[in-house]
Amino acid sequence: MSLPKTVRMVEVGPRDGLQNEARPISVEDKVRLVDDLSEAGLSYIEVGSFVSPKWVPQMAGSTDVFARIAQRAGVTYAALAPNLRGFEDALAAGVKEVAVFAAASETFSQRNINCSIGESLERFEPIMAAARAHGVRVRGYVSCVLGCPYEGRVAAEQVAPVARALREMGCYEVSLGDTTGMGTAGDTRRLFDVVAAHVPRESLAGHFHDTYGQALANVYAGLLEGIRVFDSSVAGLGGCPYAKGATGNVATEDVVYLMQGLGIETGIDLDRLIAAGQRISNLLERPNGSRVARARTASA
Repeated sequence: MSLPKTVRMVEVGPRDGLQNEARPISVEDKVRLVDDLSEAGLSYIEVGSFVSPKWVPQMAGSTDVFARIAQRAGVTYAALAPNLRGFEDALAAGVKEVAVFAAASETFSQRNINCSIGESLERFEPIMAAARAHGVRVRGYVSCVLGCPYEGRVAAEQVAPVARALREMGCYEVSLGDTTGMGTAGDTRRLFDVVAAHVPRESLAGHFHDTYGQALANVYAGLLEGIRVFDSSVAGLGGCPYAKGATGNVATEDVVYLMQGLGIETGIDLDRLIAAGQRISNLLERPNGSRVARARTASA
């Protein structure tokens, strides 16, 4: 399969990236990050999560963040809404697109959201109904698609029915997430090949973590399988509190650099993106997780 001329990048740093940080992050700093990403040319930014601060303290203030960011025309500013209450709060904040998530591993589902995969899907029904009623688009995530911290390797055949269920419920796109970063390029190609028999390739996205250093190889494998949408996180921010040892999402800077080398357009200004990632890394007092950013910064 030939490589595409363009890909769509889904920036998850402000939500998936920041949610596991230990130190508090102010609303002002979250707003600055989102605005920096908008200015760098990201067309899709997952801004926050409407979930109880009791469970995810860093996502407190998402309503304020949405109220204060400089929303640009043509940019999607989305939020995670794991339940109906979260959806209602997102709707009140003016959010036009939300995301829901399920798992491909029963054990992970129980440990993460205290219910089975089937039960988690049932919980989404009222969200989907409300979203249809209000004209809000819904994107679906499936976690642990290539490996689970409790069950080990996950077969593609386990992923397909979950992805199909989300698609049939009304998710316009389903992002397949390698939460543990265990997957290899071969695993990734087979995953998309199997799932594509149930969900069209144009409705699938890839979401890779770099725990084993395989994320960019998996992105390339996704391209070879006809995938045209990839999730990533500026400066490689992120991780998973339920997957011990899981490092951050693949860095947006690194994926953009890869795409540039392949002649694939992303619409993103790499220099501005690097500056945004370095700013948030400095704020968090943590190393920048992007190898491209580190190399560019060191040679500047």
